[in-house]
Amino acid sequence: MTIRRALALIPLALLPALPLAAQTPSPSPLVERIGARGFLQVESPSYSKLPLRQKLVAYHLYQAAVQLDPIFYDQMSSYGLTAKRLLGAMVERPERLPEGSRQAIVEYATLFFGNDGNHNEATGEKFVPSISFEDFAKAAQQARAKGARLGAEGQLARTLESLRAPLFDPRFQPQLTTKNPPPGEDILTASSNNYYQGVKLSDLKGFTEKNPLNSRLVKQNGKLVEEVYRAGTPDGKIPPGLYASELRAVNRELEEAAKNADPALAKVLRAQVRFYQTGDLKDWHDYNVLWIQTDETVDLASGFIEVYRDARGIKGSSQMVVAVTDQKLEPLMRKLAENAVYFERKAPWEDRFKKLDVKPPVGKAIETLIASGDFHVGTIGDNLPNEQDIREKYGTKSILLTSSINAINATRGAKATVEFSDDPAEGDLYRRYGATADNLHTALHEIIGHGSGKVAVPKDPSTYLREYYSTLEEARADLVAYWNIYDPKLTELGVQDVREVGRELYRQMARAGLTPLKNYPTGDTAQEDHDRARLLVANYLIAAGALERVQKNGHWYVDVKDYDKAHEGVGKLLAELMRIKATGDYDGIKKLIDTYGLHFDPAVRDDVIARYKKIDLPIYLTGVYATLTPVKDKAGKVTDVAISYPRDVLAQQLAWARENGTLGF
Repeated sequence: MTIRRALALIPLALLPALPLAAQTPSPSPLVERIGARGFLQVESPSYSKLPLRQKLVAYHLYQAAVQLDPIFYDQMSSYGLTAKRLLGAMVERPERLPEGSRQAIVEYATLFFGNDGNHNEATGEKFVPSISFEDFAKAAQQARAKGARLGAEGQLARTLESLRAPLFDPRFQPQLTTKNPPPGEDILTASSNNYYQGVKLSDLKGFTEKNPLNSRLVKQNGKLVEEVYRAGTPDGKIPPGLYASELRAVNRELEEAAKNADPALAKVLRAQVRFYQTGDLKDWHDYNVLWIQTDETVDLASGFIEVYRDARGIKGSSQMVVAVTDQKLEPLMRKLAENAVYFERKAPWEDRFKKLDVKPPVGKAIETLIASGDFHVGTIGDNLPNEQDIREKYGTKSILLTSSINAINATRGAKATVEFSDDPAEGDLYRRYGATADNLHTALHEIIGHGSGKVAVPKDPSTYLREYYSTLEEARADLVAYWNIYDPKLTELGVQDVREVGRELYRQMARAGLTPLKNYPTGDTAQEDHDRARLLVANYLIAAGALERVQKNGHWYVDVKDYDKAHEGVGKLLAELMRIKATGDYDGIKKLIDTYGLHFDPAVRDDVIARYKKIDLPIYLTGVYATLTPVKDKAGKVTDVAISYPRDVLAQQLAWARENGTLGF
């Protein structure tokens, strides 16, 4: 499970006791901005220190991520790949486009690539071009006439017509994932993603999926069929499935990486190749068990992993991140991981739900080289694998994505924090304690939070809690951080002024009762799981009298009314969420989320959005990643793999499209 940053971040700093300083990113990571979306260059300072063999591993893993990328476009929309091919070919050489529509098309294409489709990756809301379909079609025809790879004239006309409603009609598939559908629809038919074709929620009654995580459900001749994502085995015993060509390309790169990897990592990579060949969830289980037990300098997370995009919370999105260990921030993660059992003993839930007999999690700080598919720059922490049985028996691996944090911090600074604090004294407190509080929140959320607890139900709790599970798990992990932030163990680990750090984190928690509303310019319902989780916690504590929503000078704020009462309320809600998870209490979590995490006052939302516009910060973020280039000597032998930073999102996306064969027709 991931933590995605919804608040404005603070300048990155280590815990005071840690001896080394954080890496400093480039002075201006914000390389482009289109409206509310900013494009950030993500850097990896530690990469250049790697030996050649590890650089070769990183290079081939990077190429695997590029080959995997198209799958996510198709998962998000049945027309996603067609639109990707069309837009890429149109903007490959912008001078081919009519001058009058050129800027609008380039900006739309940039946003499309930056969101992996035409729905905002954070809110799920659809966005459309700023020009008419007719002008867009004329531009495509002109680009084709000037050499753009858009197929024959008739093919282009058919392609354009097939995309008229998907791209230009805001009423056509307006929401990527809908967990509160309008009358007459259900959560599947109202969602525009491509996990289901012709399937209604009622069709699933009595149907058991063999590959719930890595398949598409389609209705053929009145029957449900699972289309499993798999490349097929070389011996032909397991035939190719959905995304076979893409997964075969991924596997070729994984095999090349394995040739240069240390034995432990090579074993992990070949286990992943096996899973991508078979699509068998036992092979996915075996891969994850091996992955948890490795701690390599060059590491990856790849697969059909997070289920946030599926309204049922079942289908996994394709994603891959390749990273290098950030040695300077590693101590923070390792110290917490070593004390995971201590924090489990102190958890406020029932003893029968405490997990005390498992190997401590692996804690890592990493610098991202590339993130593709459903892995975005706003993800600043992750804890994997998600499967509860593996967590309980083998543990987890938690990662802090320091390069993303650096880029976001340098871009956003403290503007939003100051804007949403009504007490001027909080600015000084923020500058003194904010960095430590924020880093501890992320680390505790991932290492201690997601990896904690055990369940009493025979199946994974997501089976019982369904569309509410992801919200529950994100709220539970946040609450674990809030509960433990005052613990004296942190002082032993080197954190100074634990009490003040804890209070700062609670003020951040209070502001999170407002700031997620910036993601919803219309309506009164939060859709995204992380947003729902933050609203659930804040609104629950407001109802308990620990936080307070106030209006001052025409603006809304959420303040901490009573820190001790807030800590007590955190423990009470955390214990209840653990009970719900452990027992699979669907009605219990539905009631909590429907009461506290679902709806908001549009007037408060309008105030939040207006204030974000005033401080002029990008609300949504897309990453621009490094480029890795082999360097060869005169004999053709690779002597190095150089790293560079393109600082151009569209150029990078077009380069990826050329490599994975999705540029034009």
